[in-house]
Amino acid sequence: MKIAQVAPLTESVPPKTYGSTERIVSYLTEELVERRHEVTSFVSGDSITRARLVTCSSASLRLAQQDADP
Repeated sequence: MKIAQVAPLTESVPPKTYGSTERIVSYLTEELVERRHEVTSFVSGDSITRARLVTCSSASLRLAQQDADP
């Protein structure tokens, strides 16, 4: 099955600090990959996953010092 996972760009997946939605997306994505599904994750560039990674920003927006208002 082909599955797309879209996470908020506020945190990386899995999150380095706080992040409830991003942590659930990470757990779900990794389990779906484990079960041999074709998973594509649309996440920030500092994310780590075994799924196909499509970056929508170079880093998570909350930790990026360049943007005060993501």
